[in-house]
Amino acid sequence: MILMTANRYGTLRRFRSLFSLAGFSTAVVVLVYCVPGAARLTAKTTQSSSEGPGFVQELAAPLSDVQQALDDVLQDQTIHGTYIYDKERTLLGAKVVTQTPLFQPWKGSGSVFYKVRTQAIAPRHFIDSADQGTIAVRFIVTSLDGNRTRLRIDAIFVENGRRIVHRSDGTVESSEFKVFQEHLQALQFDEQEAVDAKRRRDSIDLARQSLALQHEDESTRLSAAESSNQDVEQRIHSLRQQVQRRVKAPGANLKAAPFRSAANVTTLSAYTDVVIVIVTPRWYGIETPDGQRGWLPMDQLEPLP
Repeated sequence: MILMTANRYGTLRRFRSLFSLAGFSTAVVVLVYCVPGAARLTAKTTQSSSEGPGFVQELAAPLSDVQQALDDVLQDQTIHGTYIYDKERTLLGAKVVTQTPLFQPWKGSGSVFYKVRTQAIAPRHFIDSADQGTIAVRFIVTSLDGNRTRLRIDAIFVENGRRIVHRSDGTVESSEFKVFQEHLQALQFDEQEAVDAKRRRDSIDLARQSLALQHEDESTRLSAAESSNQDVEQRIHSLRQQVQRRVKAPGANLKAAPFRSAANVTTLSAYTDVVIVIVTPRWYGIETPDGQRGWLPMDQLEPLP
């Protein structure tokens, strides 16, 4: 009786040991199957959070003009459309880089450019942004044909600690594009004005040639050469009055573009004679006697005496 009880007790202990071992194995199996799945889910979430629709715009401009305007935006050291403190709404300190690990490598067509700003604290207009990290803006320029170009802009904020990626809500991309568009329009305006200026100069040269030929013809047909010469001089004087001006006292700054904030090309002294090559509602595009070209407000010029 005692022996049977002992045997049963030993059997029960072995059964409990097997049950505990089986339970431990089951837990291990569950852990093995659960952990890889969780890792895959985390990786997928992190990757998808950095993928956004971006800002894409097709432009009626050649690739060279787009790249020139974009270079101005890249070099302005500003991340447009965001800020980190309420008192200062302009975020400076951005730098141009050739590549960054914050974006996945671009495998499409076109040229890629980056502008980054480090040590940004919870910048505005990035979805659920928190902590300190880096803002990266990516620009992708693709030529469609000779006169059409596509521009794509993406902006993200990556936390330093947790490496979480926060997409822009669209404000950064649209703000960067607005600044780019202003540079592109100014560039296209200058190019068109240059074409118009050349056309006007050609017209003036043609008029001068026509006057010279007319003067020669009148000289041969008219016995009164003096009166003919006076007539020609009057016409030339009238033409000079139309295309020539002089700088008012005390002088003026010759501007690189028709804006008050544009850079100064040089300073013109009072009564400097200039030739008008471009006419706008408020500005004259002029050429100085030494060949310098630029812009002056209309109110800083006066007719020749």
